[in-house]
Amino acid sequence: MNGIFFAIVLIAFVAAAVRQVRWSGDGTSPMEALGAAMVEAAGGSVTLAIGLVGVMALFLGLMKVAEQGGLLVIIAKTVRPLMVRLFPEVPPDHPAMGAIILNMSANALGLGNAATPFGIRAMQDLESLNPHKGTATNAMALFLAINTSSVTLLPTGVIALRAAAGSTDPAGIVATTLFATICSTTVAIIVAKATQRFWPMPAAAAPEATSDAGPPGDPDPTAAPAHDTPAVPADAGQGYPTWVSVTVLLGIVALIPLTIAYGRAIAPWIIPGLMVLLLGFGVVRRVRVYEAFVEGARDGFQVALRIIPYLVAILVAVAMFRASGAMEALIAPLGAVTTLVGLPADALPMALLRPLSGSGAYGVLASIIQDPAIGPDSYTGYLVSTIQGSTETTFYVLAVYFGAVQIRRIRHALAAALTADVAGIAAAVVICSILYGG
Repeated sequence: MNGIFFAIVLIAFVAAAVRQVRWSGDGTSPMEALGAAMVEAAGGSVTLAIGLVGVMALFLGLMKVAEQGGLLVIIAKTVRPLMVRLFPEVPPDHPAMGAIILNMSANALGLGNAATPFGIRAMQDLESLNPHKGTATNAMALFLAINTSSVTLLPTGVIALRAAAGSTDPAGIVATTLFATICSTTVAIIVAKATQRFWPMPAAAAPEATSDAGPPGDPDPTAAPAHDTPAVPADAGQGYPTWVSVTVLLGIVALIPLTIAYGRAIAPWIIPGLMVLLLGFGVVRRVRVYEAFVEGARDGFQVALRIIPYLVAILVAVAMFRASGAMEALIAPLGAVTTLVGLPADALPMALLRPLSGSGAYGVLASIIQDPAIGPDSYTGYLVSTIQGSTETTFYVLAVYFGAVQIRRIRHALAAALTADVAGIAAAVVICSILYGG
């Protein structure tokens, strides 16, 4: 992200400098416009983050109630029979299986702060089964590919950002995100299974020392620290009967046509319904819902504050890129092509940056939906929100998860993950075009 950030700023400055040299002296000079855009973006980023505090506190408070009620473990036990078949190399009772399932369950609920440590724990446990240290196993590659595209039932962070940006339908992306992530996850599994034969495991490999600490990457501002690897609950490795898993899976798949047909009608019910359902779940599970909600809301407050530096950096850089004219020069020719397939030029920076930088994409999303000419409830607003909620920062996940166990030969993991990213973006275009018009 260091190189991306500096490159954006440098290109913007050079473009503005060229325009300044050619300036005729009429109106505001290009350099004055550049400086004004920087100051305005810096102030706007802090204003956005302050508006995000309350919404983020609300959603993380609800998620804490669900977490303390055992919702993660319930989801883990539901999907375990399917995971055993997806990961035949992992013994069913191995700790890695429980960590994998909890990671995917947390991702499904939009809990990046819980998903990251469980993901690292899963990779460490998978490494204990790896006979070729330093080389990714089939299970590792598949797990990473699924992690970059996992089915998302509730993209809480993006909903909160849309609400802070003044959306009248902040949860309208729940249906579109579910569709896009089901498509991308399916592609991730198919590609990972199909390509593993083209990157065979080595005949022999010298053992290498592993480390619990990964290299510094591009952090997701809403994620937990990479070194926080919690213990896996003892019952997370136990599953419900297979018929329960199949029934739930079919139910999720059945939601796809429902979201297409009734997505607009369902969306207004989602946030009030979640409040009642999650608090009700906590009451049934004998959780002290008020105390749990306050604890989660406190975490949400801290997350919102942590986002401020990321938003300032990215929004200022993006504002410079736009004010200098560099973005228009770059996007215009590419946008003329992508617009033909439903990806407008305004959304193109988001699609290109999402696999590279979580914080960068988050900032670009904020700048797009705050633009008065676009807004969060336009087709472009829904599209970029869906892309943010339905794809992961592939290179960050690869660096942190594989770096945690010193994997240097990644085999087919990157190919499967990037293919899933493309599938997620394509699916987002399709579903947003159907529901919100392209």
